[in-house]
Amino acid sequence: MNYENKNHKDNVFRALYRSKRRLLELYNAINHTNYTNTKDLTIRTLNGMTFLGMKNDVSFIFDSELNLYEHNSTPCPNIPLRYLYYIASSLKQLIPLKELYKESMVKIPVPRFYVFYNGTKPIPDRFEYKLSDMYEKKIEEPGLELVTTVLNINEGHNKELMNACKTLREYSIYVAKVRKYMQEAKRTISADEYNIRKNALIKEIVIKTIDECIEEDILKDFFISNRKEAINMSILDCTAEEQLQVLTDESYDKGVSIGVSIGVSQGTENTTDFFAWLYKNGRDADAKKAASNKKSFDKLFKEYKAATGKKSNKE
Repeated sequence: MNYENKNHKDNVFRALYRSKRRLLELYNAINHTNYTNTKDLTIRTLNGMTFLGMKNDVSFIFDSELNLYEHNSTPCPNIPLRYLYYIASSLKQLIPLKELYKESMVKIPVPRFYVFYNGTKPIPDRFEYKLSDMYEKKIEEPGLELVTTVLNINEGHNKELMNACKTLREYSIYVAKVRKYMQEAKRTISADEYNIRKNALIKEIVIKTIDECIEEDILKDFFISNRKEAINMSILDCTAEEQLQVLTDESYDKGVSIGVSIGVSQGTENTTDFFAWLYKNGRDADAKKAASNKKSFDKLFKEYKAATGKKSNKE
């Protein structure tokens, strides 16, 4: 599997934010500012030509801040480590190594890390991933920390942010329309027919949605100027999301199956509900632990019972 595939070809989000004007609009919405001079903004998106060979979605310097923005369609607790790689690559480009051996202090832009999430798994409007959460043991004052703010940009979420950023709001509407038509297609034809016609259906739905958005003045200028590219990028986005959903479903089914076996051996009847609860709350890593380790299962199942008031058949 090519884990960096989404970065080799632009997606709609990344293409939208090639524009300095749209980037400054998003920056203002996040920071409650009203800057207007795009000449003060310098795009620094990684293109793979770095010492780590990294590519990212969007990065730019503005007001002495190095802003790194990623767009994800799945929750990813490993994003702080990815961002650590990105920031190392970015700073290596900005500051020659020889500068670090001088007696005078080198000044660097303040790094800020955001993820814009628009996947189908429910998550809060806003939360944080921390690099220290990934450490093998917990310490009170980690010597290295990196905090990533995750913003849910699905339709109906983060209303204040969406109202302040027209482009982000309209992008959210576009994604919601595509998903709605995809779900309608799945309901109106058999699963076998859908699988046979999937690629053609995705293309039809994307074209229909883009035409509809142009008529409704949703990302109108972008879609008119970049119609062919937007269609191709959207098809890739939809196909990747479909594949991701299959993998997620398979992972869920496998985890539940193994976990149920562990639960049955303990006389626990509602193990399936327990795993559903973990996945619903975005705790995929805990679900994997519970599925593979009896001690983890026991600990997490006690937490589940305390949170839901459920009892096993031993009680």
